[in-house]
Order: sequence, then C-alpha cells, then structure tokens
Amino acid sequence: MTRPTMLIISFSPIASDARVLKQVRGFADRYRVTTCGFGPQPDPRVEHIELGQAHPGRARRLMDEALVRIGWYRAAYWAGPTTHAARAALRGRRFDVVIANDLDTAGVAVAMFGGGRVHSDLHEYWPQLHGENPRWMAHRSKLYAWLLRAYVRRAASVTTVSARIAEEYQRVYGIRAAVVTNASPARDLSIGEVSAPLRLVYSGAGDGERGLESLVVAAARTTTPVSLDLYLVSATPEYLAELQRLIDDEGAPARICAPLPYERLVPTLNTYDVGVYQPKPINLNHAYALPNKVFDFVQARLALVIGPAEEMARIVREHRLGVVTEDFSTESLTRALDGLSPEQVREFKAASDRASAALSSQVQQQGWERAVHAIAQERV
Repeated sequence: MTRPTMLIISFSPIASDARVLKQVRGFADRYRVTTCGFGPQPDPRVEHIELGQAHPGRARRLMDEALVRIGWYRAAYWAGPTTHAARAALRGRRFDVVIANDLDTAGVAVAMFGGGRVHSDLHEYWPQLHGENPRWMAHRSKLYAWLLRAYVRRAASVTTVSARIAEEYQRVYGIRAAVVTNASPARDLSIGEVSAPLRLVYSGAGDGERGLESLVVAAARTTTPVSLDLYLVSATPEYLAELQRLIDDEGAPARICAPLPYERLVPTLNTYDVGVYQPKPINLNHAYALPNKVFDFVQARLALVIGPAEEMARIVREHRLGVVTEDFSTESLTRALDGLSPEQVREFKAASDRASAALSSQVQQQGWERAVHAIAQERV
C-alpha cells in the first residue's frame, strides 16, 4: 500500500527544533514525509527542502510596518522573504497532509494546498507573542490576528501547547484547538540518589525573561546547601557576562555550562536532584507557559521547584512533583529552597518516575496522530 505524502513546514531549524522533530520522527515511517525549513535535513528518512534564513533590513521592516498600518495584511505577509522563498520552493508540489508549524507558515500551507489538507500546530499564543512590547503589539500582533482569521480558521484541525492558550484561541478567534503539550519522549531512567549539597539545574534559553537572576540569587542565599548548573542556549555573550558577574558578586554556588545536544540532555539532567524554573510572567505566553523543560525534568526523574505559572503549577500539583513558589519573586524562590529536605526531594523524584509515562510525548502525540490520520483518510 502506498504511504500518504506529508509536508511538515516550519520556519525554524527543524533539526534542532524539539517539537517539530517529534512530528518528523513520529510520522516518518508511516508517511512519505517532506520537511521544509531552515538548516540541514532533520532525519535521513525524509526529503528536505532547505530555505535560506533571511534577515530583513531596516527598509524592509519599515515597509512591512507601513503595510500593516494601512491594513494591507495580505501584502505584508506574502512580501516577506521567507514566505516568498517557501512559496517558490513548494510551487507545483502536492501533499495529502500538511502540518504547518507556528502561525507564520499557516498562510503558505492553506493557500497552496487547501485548508482541508492542513493541520495547524500553534506553538504559542501568537497575537501576544511579545505582548510586553507596545510597538510590537501595534504592528505584528495585528498581522498575526489577521493570519488566524484568514488562514488558521480554514485549517482542518488545530493544536496548541496548553489548555489555557487553547481557551484563549477559542474565546477570541473561535478557533477550537486540541492540546498537545511539549512533552519529552519517555526515558527508561532510574531515580538517582539525593546529593548533598542538593544539585539544582536549569536548562533552556538564556535571557532576562527566564528568571535566571532569581535562580542565582536564591542559590546564593538559601539556607539549604545547594549547587546550581545552568545549561543555556541562545544566550548572547553580553548576557552570559552579565550573569557571570552576578554569580561572582553574590558568591553563588552556580556554574554556566555549555548547552547540550537534545539527545544528551535528559540523561545529563538525571544526574541532578531538582529542576528549577521561575520565568517572569511578562506576557500571556509566559503566564500560561508549559515548556518542554518541565517535561524534561520529569523524564529525568527530578524534583521540581517552579514559579506559579498556571499551567506548570497545575501539572506539578496534580502529580505531586515538587514545590510551586508563592509568587514570582526571588524571595519566594529562596523560601521554597529553604524548605526542601532530602526526604522531600526523594519523594518528588519518585513522583516524577510514576508520572513519566503519562506525561511522555508518546501519549501526548496521539493528538497529532488523530488529527493527521483524519485528514489522510479524506484523501484515500
């Protein structure tokens, strides 16, 4: 039997995009998959169309803003260099199913292949992607709202990353989105012994929005003996230098570590005791965040200490995985660490072990599978 054809499109480096890679690996054996995005081929089983990553100059950005300001959203979208390149690269191709990752690919997918063939996977709440920035809200937010109305509403199905973001899409745009979390693949790992001092770890983006300064200061000031390792990606040299100065000034027992390949991340995290994360709720996406690091910590059989972002807190409390801080302050994080005992950490690590199967990507990806197979059945 001939396998259905599938396009997975993402304006990202797919080979290092954890969520899109799950789609590629999950469907490559059952569909004839073609990927379209930045960077090299993400999997030897798929055909890959590599897009050049464009960096629009100031004149291009000003023109884009002007088109949005006068309400010419269609012109602004299709004149974008990446959109233009994808349209040219895919012209004349035909696919039974298209997974359009993130909002910026939805127009290309729906316009070129028809909404009935498209599953739209929205990784964020796009109209408030940078809701803390008034200029961005006056410009890009309007364009993204138009894209949702013009294209995503026409897609056969939609998923997003958390229940609260799904509710917002339904409330504002009438878009019914199922939830597929950023869960990590199931790992068969043991529960490590609790260390003394407790080994704390953070892995992820290195920037001022992630609350890393609070992690450093809390590690320096807690009465519980701890060490803290920070595995940072996408951090500028300037930010790394600033963070190192804070570590030195506070005398914090903390280290900045080189980022790890995703294949090595969870096994490395398994050598720690507590995963920590306290992002600043600067916009809706941060307030409703349910990031992959939470699921990485679970697969690594760690205790969790996190800020009270609604979706993260729900997961931690439901499965008794750790401690949710009272608020987003450094002081509340310090108090949470002060109250940690080795016995509690041992119990939380065991809870992560019990929850690891239910919170794995193998369970979560069934949402994609149901949506994609429904589209494929229409083509058979």
